[in-house]
Amino acid sequence: MGFKALFGLTVIPAAILGGSVMACASRRVRDAFFVLLVFLSPMIELVDVNFVSREWYRGTSRGFEFSILDILSISLLVSAVLFPRKGEARAYWPASLGLMMLFFLYACGNVAASEPKLFGLFELFKMVRGIILVLAVAFYARSERELRLLLFALAALVCFEGLLALKQRYLDGINRVPGTIDDSNSLSVFLCMTAPVLVAAVNSRLPALLKALCAAAIALACVAEILTISRAGVVILASMLAGAAVCTASYRVTPRSVAICGVIALATAGITAKSWKSLRERFQSSTLEQEYGNHHNLGRGYYLRVAEAIVDDHWFGIGLNNWSYRVSNYYGPKLGYRFVRYRGTDKEPSTVIPSGSNIDEAQAAPAHCLAALTAGELGIPGLFLLALLWLRWFQMAAGFLWRRTPDPMRRLGVGIFFGFGGIFLQSLTEWVFRQSPIYYVFHVLLGTLASLYCLKRQTQRVSRVESLEAEGDLAIA
Repeated sequence: MGFKALFGLTVIPAAILGGSVMACASRRVRDAFFVLLVFLSPMIELVDVNFVSREWYRGTSRGFEFSILDILSISLLVSAVLFPRKGEARAYWPASLGLMMLFFLYACGNVAASEPKLFGLFELFKMVRGIILVLAVAFYARSERELRLLLFALAALVCFEGLLALKQRYLDGINRVPGTIDDSNSLSVFLCMTAPVLVAAVNSRLPALLKALCAAAIALACVAEILTISRAGVVILASMLAGAAVCTASYRVTPRSVAICGVIALATAGITAKSWKSLRERFQSSTLEQEYGNHHNLGRGYYLRVAEAIVDDHWFGIGLNNWSYRVSNYYGPKLGYRFVRYRGTDKEPSTVIPSGSNIDEAQAAPAHCLAALTAGELGIPGLFLLALLWLRWFQMAAGFLWRRTPDPMRRLGVGIFFGFGGIFLQSLTEWVFRQSPIYYVFHVLLGTLASLYCLKRQTQRVSRVESLEAEGDLAIA
């Protein structure tokens, strides 16, 4: 028995048991677990262990990953179910869980019918972890107190990533900063997803110190976004921040609101001016025609053409997480791209690029478009189910856009709506929705949204009952 197997059979179960007991015994421990879960989410790859590792594979999952964060989420879930707070149900059915389970079951069938199966099993395991995370957050965060902890952890995290981005750019000399997520585009997606939530927090009825921390995080998010030199990210973040501000900000001008806007604007303007040369070069580096119309490079149009070729052959897809394997071995060469073939699921392939080749890596990367990646791997039915899921998530969050109120239990729903808008728009040109750091942060916000949605529905039902009772009393009178 290898060390990892021994570790998985002994240390991990013991840690889950110990964490669950501690969370059940103490509310403060439960709160600490939640704060750590949020803060460490984008750093998950730094605190995990990878079983049956295939680090050489260029897929969206490269092993059966298990992290400290999984121990925290399972502990939160167990404690919330076994020892709910006074007046709370042990569990409930979070909105969108049914569709998530349907998508998961379809993906299981897809993996069972595809070859190879190993890479698909990696991704299925991550989907299970995501569902557990949603349940843990949805069952835990059921009041404004937990939302404040979420905002504190999220704002502290964004501040940390922003300060790290400044260090990487101006002390380490990194041109496009990655933060803790290893890739500048991934950091851009993270910022587009989280900063709008903080805008909603600043415009909510919350303690002044917490709002100040959120305002500082927004400014640093803008700075870090510019330092990623992500063309789509800069535009999307600006749009989502503006949308969140319009839908949550008070139209009454106060010295405090002017000061906050001024600080954010000055910080953003200063960093923009400092980085303008890099930004301009990045925007001028390629055109839409070069990205999507050139059939001789690996621009984003290449991923769409590969997806189309796959769907023509396999209407139900080539298998979850099999894009790199099947494109490198068959579809890439078929379309004129000389990738180096994989030699099965157990042997590391050669990384030497053939001379005169029109590729930049030996094996194919996942499609830089979530829709193309899903259509290629899960087929048209899988893409349809994923589209239904996104529509459901947007429908849940859109319900908070009306009835303007500073109540954070409603305002945060607006922030999550624009945060989801940010990652959705970036998913048109990126695959990183399925990258573990982004995947975990997204599911933390999704669990929060499910909780807010449930509480809103409960409030509406109580209001309707009270209204009917009042009408009955008037009729009797």
